[in-house]
Amino acid sequence: MDYRNGNGHRDYRIFTGNSNRPLAEAICKDLDRPLARATVGRFSDGEIQVEIADNVRGMDSFVIQSTSTDANANLMELLILVDALKRASSGSITAVLPYYGYARQDRKTASRAPITAKLVADLIEAAGATRVVSMDMHAGQIQGFFNVPFDHLYAAPVLLGDMKQRFEGAGQDLVVVSPDAGGVERARAYSKRLGSQLGIVDKRRTKPNVAEIMNVIGDVRGKVTVLLDDMIDTAGTLTQAANALVDEGATKVFAYATHAVLSGPAVERITKSPLEEVVVTDTILLRPEAVACRKIRTLTVANLLGEAIRRIHSADSLSSLFV
Repeated sequence: MDYRNGNGHRDYRIFTGNSNRPLAEAICKDLDRPLARATVGRFSDGEIQVEIADNVRGMDSFVIQSTSTDANANLMELLILVDALKRASSGSITAVLPYYGYARQDRKTASRAPITAKLVADLIEAAGATRVVSMDMHAGQIQGFFNVPFDHLYAAPVLLGDMKQRFEGAGQDLVVVSPDAGGVERARAYSKRLGSQLGIVDKRRTKPNVAEIMNVIGDVRGKVTVLLDDMIDTAGTLTQAANALVDEGATKVFAYATHAVLSGPAVERITKSPLEEVVVTDTILLRPEAVACRKIRTLTVANLLGEAIRRIHSADSLSSLFV
């Protein structure tokens, strides 16, 4: 079957590991292409075994793989897939990481701490990736750790579209809240586009091993509040912030986040919290208990990633994908 387009661009293939196959299949459906054939399995001792079944010589290859739980296994699958494609003479290899693991370790926080986000960047490049695509990085400066082109996408078009539909007409009765000081810029951008107010939850400890004090900055009394974050891991900060907002008189508390890591007690905490609903995207494949939780709803970013792949392959601009 010949997938060469009328503009004469070379063919391309989309591969995936085992981290989030449903998302890869949804992206392929959006692009009206089959998922390329590759075996990503294990030897009896646990080593990862990869075999590319489709011809990729001279073609553009895209590998869709989130480095989420199990982060180490999924990262190794990505590296081995990229290496296999390089040795199969693929014309270009784009690593598409909807969720970039290890992004929280982007700087030295102690005198002998590693910068693991840089290490992972070096590994991806060394494996043979010629381009990297990711979404809502925990630290945007990680783009600078790469010496190959890096496209940083945002889930804002998807999340904002859902918010506008749900909170249409709320205006000043809606407050977009950052659950910590680090996310203020993101919350401000969303509140501006929604025409809403902005709030911040300031979390601090008076001394070690003493319970945190949550201070709400902004007027939330009698308002509908939306907590906004890039990722939800154990949901500790999120649920504490939700409690603080309710204590300050918020009538309802919703939460939106791009990456649903949801590790440890996260689902249980969300279930027991005053949160009305937690809306996430499918950059990470949800665990069964998260799928079963009635408070968690998933939006897809498959169309956004699919359009990015289409434009990268055809050498078109990605700027119109941003809001």
